Amino acid sequence: MTLDRTGNLASNTGGLESKEAQKPRFSLKDAIRQARAFRRDEGGTLIVFALFIFVLMLMVGGMAVDFMRFESTRTKLQNTVDRAVLAAASLNQPLDPQSVVEDYFAKAGMSDFLVSVNVQESLNSRIVTANTNAVIPTLFLKMSGINSLSAPAAGTAEESESNVEISLVLDISGSMGRNNKIVNLRSAAKEFVNTMLKPESVDKVSISLIPYTAQVNAGPAIFNQLNVVGPASTASRTYPLQPYTHCIDFDPVDFNSTALDFSKAYRQMQHFEWSSRSHHPINNPGCPKRTFERIVPFSQSISSLENTINQYRARANTAIHIGMKWGSALLDPATRPIIANLTSTGVVDSTFANRPAEWDDPDALKVVVLMTDGENVNTYRIRNWAYNSPSEYAFWNRNALWYYLYRHVSSSRRYRYYYRKYSAAQADNMLSNICDAAKNNGITVFTIGFEVGNHGADVMRDCASTPSHFFRVEGVEISDAFRAIAHQINRLRLTQ
Repeated sequence: MTLDRTGNLASNTGGLESKEAQKPRFSLKDAIRQARAFRRDEGGTLIVFALFIFVLMLMVGGMAVDFMRFESTRTKLQNTVDRAVLAAASLNQPLDPQSVVEDYFAKAGMSDFLVSVNVQESLNSRIVTANTNAVIPTLFLKMSGINSLSAPAAGTAEESESNVEISLVLDISGSMGRNNKIVNLRSAAKEFVNTMLKPESVDKVSISLIPYTAQVNAGPAIFNQLNVVGPASTASRTYPLQPYTHCIDFDPVDFNSTALDFSKAYRQMQHFEWSSRSHHPINNPGCPKRTFERIVPFSQSISSLENTINQYRARANTAIHIGMKWGSALLDPATRPIIANLTSTGVVDSTFANRPAEWDDPDALKVVVLMTDGENVNTYRIRNWAYNSPSEYAFWNRNALWYYLYRHVSSSRRYRYYYRKYSAAQADNMLSNICDAAKNNGITVFTIGFEVGNHGADVMRDCASTPSHFFRVEGVEISDAFRAIAHQINRLRLTQ
């Protein structure tokens, strides 16, 4: 209540009503308008989203950490397995294979992860298998329900060592006497023998030496086990053997197979010299007769093989196909009865009594190393009428063929004394046939062309198992060839 100007008491009601009228009124529309404004207001939304992304990144990063821990452990585990089984599978490893594996894991601090070790051994092989498993607790993946990761690893290593049968077929024909070739051959062949016959190969590697010229001297121990008739023998008449040689004449059909035919009557090679020189007796016959020129079968004696190689001398001409025939025959299982008899007489070490091994023997590796410095040549023989009795055998032992013909036979009649047994081309064809027969039976054939011409190189390349098994060399490079062949044989012998 207040007094007006006249002093009369006046009412304040109107003033109060005026103030109330001045206050804003909040209507429903205002509420709706403010709600819409609030809805349009985006302030603070990015903060929520950023928090969501941050949490997600933490989870993904944590999962990556778990997977990195898993992969690191798995890699270390696999590397340890690989090293352990390789060391344990080595045939030169003197320790127990399982102990070797366990020791590797112990030194790596992973013994708890080794589950099992399996060892399979035979005479010439060892297979070692190891299985492992590492359970790795997770740090972050457990938030998604994965409490651990399993890291398995396994490894297998095998080393098998084949029994090796090698035929070393060496050209000692007359052309080897030029350019120091026979000296280089002797050095290279001896190095090959020493490389192959290491202490760890005792009773596992055998080497047969087959030197050849115009023929191969089988030696009496082998020759006498074959069915051989005199040089002039025919289907209807048999002549006696002559005492000077232990060579046999093969027919073309014999080069289609690696085997010697024990049911066949082989003709003995004639003992004569083609030249016009005078020697009494002859000293350069087609069939070599000196002891060191004989086949040396299935030997592992380094000293014996070296002593024989040291005596090689160059003489006569070249018949590569005959050398290859004998080299292949000594690897054919059909020859086993001969080798068994040679072991019983002490010619061959008794360890090799069961050689040559069967073609399908998984523990056997058969190899021919065929070397020449030339090409096949035309081959001649004395006609039967002039070489069919002991007196004639003795006559031609004293007289070289052309030495006699020049002095005692007119030029128009000389052809009656000899004939061409086969041409150089026919010899090449027989060589190709025996090389194919050897390769078809699983024999690995290495060939060396030592200072040969292009034709000789082509023939030897065709004989080899593959072009990469052929070596064309000059001078002292022949040692490189034999060294490379020995290395390849050892690689074939050991499979890991």
